Amino acid sequence: MATGAERVRKHRAKMKAAGLKPVTIWVPDVNSPEFKAQIAREIAAINASPDEKQILEELSGIEIDGWT
Repeated sequence: MATGAERVRKHRAKMKAAGLKPVTIWVPDVNSPEFKAQIAREIAAINASPDEKQILEELSGIEIDGWT
């Protein structure tokens, strides 16, 4: 039976042969207090804006292919 390291090496070789490469993507931690505070600040800024209705209409009109 192959060790964990051997299985990982084989899997990576297979993926590389398929033309893929590993990447690391860092995304915001949506559970962090700092992230939640930033979102709260941004929402407050939108709500305080005299253009709130227009801003929210523009944001709700954004469409991303493949996302529902």
